[in-house]
Amino acid sequence: MRAVVFERFGTPDVLRIVDLPDPEPAPGEVRVRVLAAGVQPFDVGFRQGVMSWAPVTFPQQLGQEYAGVVDKLGAGVEGRLRVGDAVLGSTMFNGHAELLRVPARQVVRKPERLDFPTAAALVAASQTATGALAELAVDADDVLLVHAAAGSVGTVAVQLAVRAGATVIGTASPGNHDYLRQLGAIPVAYGDRLPDAVRATGHQPTVALDAAGGAAIAQSVSLGVAPDRIGTIVDDKAAAGHGVRVVRAGRDPRRLAAVLDRAAKGQVTMPVRAYPLAEVVAAHRVVESRHGRGKVVLIVEPGGLSR
Repeated sequence: MRAVVFERFGTPDVLRIVDLPDPEPAPGEVRVRVLAAGVQPFDVGFRQGVMSWAPVTFPQQLGQEYAGVVDKLGAGVEGRLRVGDAVLGSTMFNGHAELLRVPARQVVRKPERLDFPTAAALVAASQTATGALAELAVDADDVLLVHAAAGSVGTVAVQLAVRAGATVIGTASPGNHDYLRQLGAIPVAYGDRLPDAVRATGHQPTVALDAAGGAAIAQSVSLGVAPDRIGTIVDDKAAAGHGVRVVRAGRDPRRLAAVLDRAAKGQVTMPVRAYPLAEVVAAHRVVESRHGRGKVVLIVEPGGLSR
């Protein structure tokens, strides 16, 4: 099989595509032929070498989310899944490849109405956003400030919070403001003047979700949001400095399935920017820029563009 690997930490140029042995599913696992795979900021940090806790064995694979078709069953899986089933889910360090093995219990069936790229794009964002909103106890009485609202996690969080009845203020570059309005958020530009821009909306934030890092936590505190209602998914150091939450939403196939059901009904959308597997370097550059909208996805096989 073809797989993306890197043999040293560095810029996107360290990535290359190599041939590796096809994996064989162990008991309780299935093998999935990957059609589409999401590219996360985590993948960028892992490749850069800033994830000191993550084990690395060079040449190292990467990729944390996938959508594809079951093509082989491990022992004990018969009756739960079948060869040919369209599935998706989370994985660790092996999603950017033509084949992967994954525990059957972690697999989620893909709704027929969702194409493979969109399904892959929703895997991590859905689980992170739903976990964060639950941990921060966001409800209809809240004014939620989402930093990096046009990114994948922000996109899902904005839509779910709006549907829950909350007022949502989202930070993004001006080019993404119309997009945030379409999602139901009040857009403001990030930067040094962000607190003044938020105050100018006439809404007082009661809760904040940081998917941007940098000044976002300090700005949320300056706007009067209580520290226990500020959560970050990206900036542990700033969280410790200000006494706010680090959100570790964790992986939960049930939360993922619930968002997929909403997406299949048109209640949650996700813009996808797709790149062929051979253009993984370009895909990483886009994610590394931190100015994208929605999700970057690798199309591992041409079939990844179909249902």
